[in-house]
Amino acid sequence: MGEHDSASPYAPHRPAETSAMLETVGVEREADLFDIPESVAFDGTLDIESRSERAVTREFESLLDHNDDLVELLGRGHYDHYVPSLVDHLADRQEFLTSYTQYQPEIAQGFLQALFEYQSMLVELTGLPVANCSLYDAATALGEVATLATRVRETSGSHVLVPEQIQAGKRGVLENYADGAELTVESYPMDDGAVDTDALDAAAGEATVLVYAESPTVRGVVEESLSEVAEIADSNDALFCLGSDPVALAVLEEPATVGADVVVGDAASLGMGAAGGMGLGLFATRDEYLRQVPGRLVGAGEDETGRRAYTLTLQTREQHIRRERATSNICTNQAWVALRAAIHAASLGPDGLVDLASDCVSRTSEVADRLDAVPGIEAPVHDRYHFREFVAKSDRPAEAVAGDLTDHGFAVHAIDEHLLQVCVTETNAGAVDEFVDTLEVVA
Repeated sequence: MGEHDSASPYAPHRPAETSAMLETVGVEREADLFDIPESVAFDGTLDIESRSERAVTREFESLLDHNDDLVELLGRGHYDHYVPSLVDHLADRQEFLTSYTQYQPEIAQGFLQALFEYQSMLVELTGLPVANCSLYDAATALGEVATLATRVRETSGSHVLVPEQIQAGKRGVLENYADGAELTVESYPMDDGAVDTDALDAAAGEATVLVYAESPTVRGVVEESLSEVAEIADSNDALFCLGSDPVALAVLEEPATVGADVVVGDAASLGMGAAGGMGLGLFATRDEYLRQVPGRLVGAGEDETGRRAYTLTLQTREQHIRRERATSNICTNQAWVALRAAIHAASLGPDGLVDLASDCVSRTSEVADRLDAVPGIEAPVHDRYHFREFVAKSDRPAEAVAGDLTDHGFAVHAIDEHLLQVCVTETNAGAVDEFVDTLEVVA
């Protein structure tokens, strides 16, 4: 066996080359290049009993059987929609799974085209002409908008206004961003689950750089005053950012039409299901902020033969350009998750996406009416249109009701002393009858 044959198939160095490099740096072995404490150094054995595939499968099944088997009626930012098997079959192809970042367009045209289609879908849904090819999640996308606002606003200011009813984790991430950018996050009041426009108008002023609103809100309420919110932001020379998601955007008002400067949210409602909180941050904005978009964009052009070609462009991250010129330190994106979202959206088609979104309105209304007929329950609490989820008031303490429901196999949010939040999608709709019957017992 020659030197080349005995070399690692994954490294190009033959023994003679390795020896020459070690001699140059003055060590005898590769191990001498590392300072690994003896207590954690690999001793040559993993101390894992060898077992058959079937035995390992049985052990994991036994372990997973300890998990609670609950019907989840949970929402508040993470939504479980049925993901067609087509998504798994296509997204699990090796050319997608093994592609980290598509720096080499000549070998990543398929993935780049899929991300370009993802961006194009967001452009259609939001009406805004620029969409990036994904961020971590909705919370980081909102944080990036706050720092963008400080860069593009022509006058001084440091206040970011958000609704008082906002997911706690999202606000926490925003405050982390705000601290580094010397911004202050302040809340404005809500009126029956939606924006109190009079209170927002009074809170906004010269110091306001960003106004953030959501539709649907964290409580599932469809916001009816987006145009007024946009006018308040504009009159104070502040940016207006709208939080939503691609399923809701299929039937709600187009953000560009109501005056949104930026749209953020979580696009993982397509392609991922309720993946343990896995996120996919969407970010769309106006042309004038093109060079301020965090992360990166996929652009379309032509190769030297005149064929349509795709490539990463406008990469404004600090790992690509000088730190003082970077717009963001976002150092990766959810490319594979964005791919799944694009495949899911394409498989539904425009009509299918609208049908799915319409069901999220009608089904939610029907379930709220059924819960309202349960003694001890008032639903929905907010006299508004709802999308996917709603808040119900319980005469009994909400934690007690939620605990009893868990004992009977159902999970809901207890969000206040007497408030429960229920989310219904096509994945748990088949359990609604049993859920209503159970609630009649425990309420």
